[in-house]
Amino acid sequence: MSEPQVIVAADGGGSGCRAAAGTAAQGILGQASNGPGNIHSDFDTAVANLTGAIAQALENAGLAQTPLDQITAHLGVAGAHSDVEVQALLAALPYGRCGVSGDRETSVRGALGTADGYVVALGTGTIVARQKDLKMKTVGGWGFDLSDHASGAWLGRRLLEELVLAEDELRPHSDLSRTVCTAKGGLMGIVQFSSTANPAAYATLARELINAAAAGDAIALTLMAEGAVYLETALNTLGFKPGDHLVLTGGVGPHYAAYLPETLVRNVHPPKGSALEGAFAMAAQLLP
Repeated sequence: MSEPQVIVAADGGGSGCRAAAGTAAQGILGQASNGPGNIHSDFDTAVANLTGAIAQALENAGLAQTPLDQITAHLGVAGAHSDVEVQALLAALPYGRCGVSGDRETSVRGALGTADGYVVALGTGTIVARQKDLKMKTVGGWGFDLSDHASGAWLGRRLLEELVLAEDELRPHSDLSRTVCTAKGGLMGIVQFSSTANPAAYATLARELINAAAAGDAIALTLMAEGAVYLETALNTLGFKPGDHLVLTGGVGPHYAAYLPETLVRNVHPPKGSALEGAFAMAAQLLP
């Protein structure tokens, strides 16, 4: 009897990573999660978190005894912006057969499967993509330093920018900005926070902002509207037409439905699967 073909996959984001393990015949049998997996922000920590999550997923799947050189893997990770970063991660991984991509590829594959359509995947970072005939085109998503508009990290940073302007009496405060200002220890507390905050830290403010916007908070509504304008522009740039298949996914993405034009959201569909499932499907394609 032949040994099962063991597959592992990982989805690495700015706030955390997830991993799955299973076999070609049975699919995903176990999953696990760990800390951030953005290889651009902190390569060594990301590798440790990703491989740790995969090891736990193998354990949870009952496959922990599988020799690593007999495992086929695909990792879709935030921060894999260049071939240099991809090759560095490949060199750091212990698996026998391995593929690496950015998290855009795995998010789109998970959300759409093999179908044509558009994906807005927003968590800590940003993915706006079109898939046609299994070929992908994206805009944005070049990391928090220069890009990632409308994301959780972007919303958190923009909130603090507006808060600082309000503290300088250049903008009116709102209930949200006053609450966050107090929680962060006032203006100097916010300045100190910003001096060390990474994208994941900024993204912790997104949920409160989203809830405040739903309750009518002026600053929160302004920022959600600002993010929605970016998303509309990005989709139109990719060629979106009214009625096209659109998926809003991630921890932040679906919350923009209330702020986007009806022509964009009239044909919104739930994702077919997760980015982790997309990574697992891409790993299966690597099997001989």
